[in-house]
Amino acid sequence: MAGRIRQSDVDEVKARTNIADIIGDHVSLKSAGVGSLKGLCPFHDERSPSFNVRPGVGYYHCFGCGESGDVYTFLQRMDHVSFTEAVERLAGRIGYELHYEDGGQASDHGNRARLLAANRAAAEFFVERLGTAEAEVGRRFLGERGFDAAAAKGFGVGFAPKSWDALTGHLKGRGFTIDELVASGLVSQGDRGIYDRFRGRLVWPIRDVTGQTVGFGARRLLDDDKGPKYLNTPETAVYHKSQVLYGLDLAKRDIAKGRRVVVVEGYTDVMACHLAGVTTAIATCGTAFGVDHIKVLRRVLGDDSGIGEVVFTFDGDAAGQQAAMRAFAEEQRFAAQTFVAVAPDGLDPCDLRLARGDAAVRALVESRTPMFDFVIRQIVGRYDLETVEGRVAALRAAAPVVAEIRDPAMRPGYTRELARMLGVELGEVTRAVRGVSPRGGPGSPQRAQPGSSARPTTTAQATDVPERPFSITALPNDPSTRLERDALQVMLQYPDRVGDELLRHAIDSRFGDPTLTVVRDGIASVLGSPDPVVRVDRVMAEVPQPFVGVVQQLAVAPVPQRSEAELEVYARGVVSSLVDRELLRQKAELLGRLQRLDRADQATFAVLQRALVELETERRALRED
Repeated sequence: MAGRIRQSDVDEVKARTNIADIIGDHVSLKSAGVGSLKGLCPFHDERSPSFNVRPGVGYYHCFGCGESGDVYTFLQRMDHVSFTEAVERLAGRIGYELHYEDGGQASDHGNRARLLAANRAAAEFFVERLGTAEAEVGRRFLGERGFDAAAAKGFGVGFAPKSWDALTGHLKGRGFTIDELVASGLVSQGDRGIYDRFRGRLVWPIRDVTGQTVGFGARRLLDDDKGPKYLNTPETAVYHKSQVLYGLDLAKRDIAKGRRVVVVEGYTDVMACHLAGVTTAIATCGTAFGVDHIKVLRRVLGDDSGIGEVVFTFDGDAAGQQAAMRAFAEEQRFAAQTFVAVAPDGLDPCDLRLARGDAAVRALVESRTPMFDFVIRQIVGRYDLETVEGRVAALRAAAPVVAEIRDPAMRPGYTRELARMLGVELGEVTRAVRGVSPRGGPGSPQRAQPGSSARPTTTAQATDVPERPFSITALPNDPSTRLERDALQVMLQYPDRVGDELLRHAIDSRFGDPTLTVVRDGIASVLGSPDPVVRVDRVMAEVPQPFVGVVQQLAVAPVPQRSEAELEVYARGVVSSLVDRELLRQKAELLGRLQRLDRADQATFAVLQRALVELETERRALRED
């Protein structure tokens, strides 16, 4: 039975883990100032990045949907694991041995952890079997497509023996139960009982963005196999085909670095592209490219500025053209520019590499055509342009596509190109384009301009964002409240830069905003404890529960300085300004008392005068610091 992990181990694992490394497996993060990172939120769909990560304090917060927490919270929310499983996963990542209270054991029987372990063991089994005599047919298949043993090893390709229970028996011997194997999708249940799902097939491991095997894709090899050409793992607790992209674990770094992703159609196409030097290639797993795939790609691509590229490669046949049109239907969800690459003679990347070499695969990607151009030509090609009726129908079908082009500088050029294709007057096409709304008429969602914060307003996307909790962005924007907010940010994020003496002066300052006052009091409580070290988690423990999120937001929000030298000056400067404001308030109170004082009371007058001199001396020292 799983025991409670010692709190000291929980804290130690967290301290040794860089939250940016964990989140970076799912989100492309960019610098947003000293010690601050920013990217597209993985918890809701957005155009402009509002997801902030502060590695120095170990927290993240999205100012778009309100999600926030530490590295354990992130794993729990992202991978749907328990708190204990999150700690165990990170401990395993850094090689830290956990200790459990009450003689408990690691929770390796947790559902998700066990399914991942079963898939990992199955992947090892399949790889080992690829070297057997029975797998000659699989090795021959790979060889005929230009893949040697090194390529198979690099992509983890294996072989499922033609047996009803070879894998089942192997995994049972490794301690997995039948229920776990069924839940993992590795075995199936039928009238004849339990049997291996994959039999006599070449097998590719399907990994999530972190590199964990979550399922498999298996290719038919034998003539007596009456199943589908490709058979994939069914939907499980860890495998969701609408969210998984084959090869993304290998491609994610280069995608984020080069701001380009190449979407191909199959496992062998991904392998061919990577081996040819196109290391940003990925593919869907037995399903059409859809909305959830786009969300995953946008986060990895860092798709917020409009400068990235998404290149779709499709077969030149009718099915490939249909796939291109389906991709175009969701194209507006990208801020990046979208392109289509169709190889000569309709070859897919794998066949192209076989026929013409690695250079031809790279040239295919570089010769990409803008998605709009490709789609317009596909639409126009459906009609008989030799007739008036055909030209009018083609214009009506293609005009909304031109109207959809988000860059107004490009729209006139495509309007002229459409007029040329149709052989009609430019004015006629211009009127047609201006007279329609893109994608379905008035009210259709418009694509955001590059760099814009506009969001599509479709119902599906609206429901992605939950009702937002309080955000510090909703605070009043007057100078006094801004000063209080900025000072608290620095006090939480860089207490060492501020210094103990200045911190204590700052928490004695009066605050005007009631929400920020509570956070100030939380810091004051920590400074008043036997261990007066300001840390975000300690301040969170001091404030009432409704204010915990405010502390997290202040701890994560980026400060406006971008260099260490500027940060040093800024940190002390903004807190000094807060203290100076308090001293000025005290000075005003003393001056008011002097004005109201009876001049005959010389003793009190002298005390107030000395207090004023001390205040002015303190203010001068503060400004000279």
